[in-house]
Amino acid sequence: MNVVLWILQILLALVFAVGGLTKVAQPKAKLREQMGWVEGVPEPAVKALGALEVLAAVGLILPAVTGIATVLTPLAAVGAAIVMAGAVVVHARAKEYPGAAFTAVLLVAALVVAWGRFGSYAF
Repeated sequence: MNVVLWILQILLALVFAVGGLTKVAQPKAKLREQMGWVEGVPEPAVKALGALEVLAAVGLILPAVTGIATVLTPLAAVGAAIVMAGAVVVHARAKEYPGAAFTAVLLVAALVVAWGRFGSYAF
């Protein structure tokens, strides 16, 4: 199970890092070409979302790799799941069903990581 969790963590971190850095680095006008949903969202909100995605990517990997504050890894997965739940709603409302399906898969993957990594703590 640990190997599966690591694979999911790495894949999620890559997706979140690429998506987040794209949102942070690109102006909203350029993002419209790739991400139609940004049309109705203020640019500071898009940048903040990108920053959250970058933080999620770091949180999914860094604590687990270093062994420092490892509880942050499942917490980052929960945060990623919350962001993806919102993304599913945004894509579904915009009738972007492939985007909604992709974000739903990421949501499930983040929940699996959260469940698997929280399971390593005896509450």
